[in-house]
Amino acid sequence: MVKEKFTTLVSTCIPLRIDNIDTDQIIPARFLKATSREGYGNNLFRDWRFSSENVLNRDFVLNNPDFKGRILVVGKNFGCGSSREHAAWAIFDYGFRVVVSSFFADIFKNNALNIGLLPVQVSPSFLTKIFNQIAEDHKIQLKIELNAQEIMILKTGERESFEINQYKKNCLLNGFDDIDYLLNIKEKIIEFENRKQYIWLK
Repeated sequence: MVKEKFTTLVSTCIPLRIDNIDTDQIIPARFLKATSREGYGNNLFRDWRFSSENVLNRDFVLNNPDFKGRILVVGKNFGCGSSREHAAWAIFDYGFRVVVSSFFADIFKNNALNIGLLPVQVSPSFLTKIFNQIAEDHKIQLKIELNAQEIMILKTGERESFEINQYKKNCLLNGFDDIDYLLNIKEKIIEFENRKQYIWLK
């Protein structure tokens, strides 16, 4: 299924300054019953957003109306724990398109890229700058330019480059999933197969 193309995103941020957030905290295991990707956002960080009595926790940042945006800024080692792809689904379904951290668990990073959620890994010092800027002004914006592989704090102009797998970058820029990518190069695949068959016939 073709997704929305990702080129440049400018948005305010939601800060979650906690390290080692694992996939069970992102989406608790008891909510992994559905087979489609839709609806998981309702239970994103469920045990932090609500009490055990299902009462809204107004102290949790996602419940704070002062914070809005399509960029989630989190502590280091985000997405550790079990390899459930539902964690990336929940973040995407909630409305985030970018997660910024100083380190991501590899499996979470790959699961995110597979569905069009961009994990932007920055240096610890740049992450601290982002958190500090958000603390001073909840409305500060970040600008993520995928083609240039750059993230910038618009208020200060500070910027940093980030790494991304080039195949996944191409898919994000074009709104492709893996199947879309193969369909896009269908003619090249057919040409290669025909050429290979010709070589064998010789």
